[in-house]
Amino acid sequence: MLCPHCGRTDDRVLESRQNSSGSSIRRRRECLSCGYRFTSYERIEEKPIMVIKRDKRREPFDLKKIERGIRITTEKRNISQDTIERLLSKIEDEIVLSASNKGEVHATKIGEIALKHLYQVDTVAYVRFASVYRAFSSVDQFIEEIERITDKMK
Repeated sequence: MLCPHCGRTDDRVLESRQNSSGSSIRRRRECLSCGYRFTSYERIEEKPIMVIKRDKRREPFDLKKIERGIRITTEKRNISQDTIERLLSKIEDEIVLSASNKGEVHATKIGEIALKHLYQVDTVAYVRFASVYRAFSSVDQFIEEIERITDKMK
């Protein structure tokens, strides 16, 4: 594996972890030349999942889009990198299962899956993500969402 820091190919695997569905393996690696640690993923190449957008367009599923949103919403929150990676893995697993044999999933379903898992990790990040995903246009919508979360916590 090519080290992203120094470009050498001599590394060793420190840890391998399979996701819950068995569809990918996450490997922590260390470059033997410079000591830099990085993560690689091994996945089964399958027919790509197509996302059905709200305007009925279809585009290939891209976990990086969800990851960007999750990272923005968890910014300045006390959430570890490992927790975010586990969260993304759970979201991806559920999306793959919901796409099942059709190979398609609605964008709204992806958003709801992400919200469900994000809620379990951090409610502030959940509200941030929901505000963009559900396109909150007023403070009242924020208040309603926060009240709904507060009622669930009681």
